[in-house]
Amino acid sequence: MRLAGKKVLCLVDEEFEDLELWYPIYRVQEEGAVVHLAGPVSGKSYTGKYGVPAKADFAFADINIDEYDGLLVPGGWAPDKLRRYPEVLAFVRRMNEREKPIGQICHAGWVLISAKILDGRRVTSTPGIRDDMENAGAIWLDEPVVVDGHLVSSRRPPDLPAYAKAFCDRLAGV
Repeated sequence: MRLAGKKVLCLVDEEFEDLELWYPIYRVQEEGAVVHLAGPVSGKSYTGKYGVPAKADFAFADINIDEYDGLLVPGGWAPDKLRRYPEVLAFVRRMNEREKPIGQICHAGWVLISAKILDGRRVTSTPGIRDDMENAGAIWLDEPVVVDGHLVSSRRPPDLPAYAKAFCDRLAGV
């Protein structure tokens, strides 16, 4: 229970990648952290690409990001929607300023691109957005997980074990 007392915010919107949302949530909870899901509308159930639902505990507007120790951004098609919300970009920028762990997997890199926090940072993502990541100034690596300070990035579902462990390690201060 090395994450007891920690709070993590996970972002959600329609068509998130089911495993990329739920696997890290369960892993963080197994270590003792509390996880809240935030979406555009509080209490709304959002549907993943493969039909698994996720109900938002809070709306973006209800969140004080300073109350959280980490941020998880799932992949799928949701990141293309998430990056359009000013609150989401503010969350990412604030967590980056505070050097709190930010986990992003697959297409979630789009959110970090739109928050403009990737210049000079080492990251990975799905190879499909490699050009986007590099055009944002990132140094893109084709590895299962890349940790650059407080940023933890991963490529796709087969990399989830390494990604979730690395995120938990960062959250624990390891």
